[in-house]
Amino acid sequence: MQLNQLKVEYDPEQDRLLMLVATSEGAEVRLWLTRRFVGLLWPLLVKLAEEASPRIRTQANPEARKALLGLEHERALAKADFSRPYEKTQRSMPLGEAPLLLARIQTGHDRTGQPVVALHPSGDQGVTLTFDSVLLHSLCRLLQAAVRKSDWEMELKLPGAEPRDSGERQPRVLN
Repeated sequence: MQLNQLKVEYDPEQDRLLMLVATSEGAEVRLWLTRRFVGLLWPLLVKLAEEASPRIRTQANPEARKALLGLEHERALAKADFSRPYEKTQRSMPLGEAPLLLARIQTGHDRTGQPVVALHPSGDQGVTLTFDSVLLHSLCRLLQAAVRKSDWEMELKLPGAEPRDSGERQPRVLN
């Protein structure tokens, strides 16, 4: 199955994020992400974003890596389409209608080097997602926006993509 759309929104009643994953074959998987789970997931997504780009992966200087990650993030988001709303069509629910409460994460790469994230509840089957750069950075943006709407007092920062304070100049790194 090929991923078609993602949606992440905060549900204040559940105090969780609801992630909807729709495939091009007409299936949908619903997932609950708790504050704790997002706290575990975020650093793994940042690491995958760094590892996905050969330019970042081969850079020895940590400040240059951060800057390159910020550039990659902006470049990927420019290619993403956030204007299209999540389609509320009738879909099959292979893992059931009730969202799965996620408890386990595994990350890695497929044989072509694309980032892979496996999301599973404590004992049941879950979902394994393969991302290209645009989808990975889009998921990061969706998570950031949903967490901002929560009252979790948590900020998901992507190194190199944070806004800088205008009052203090940061040292520049030249290659």
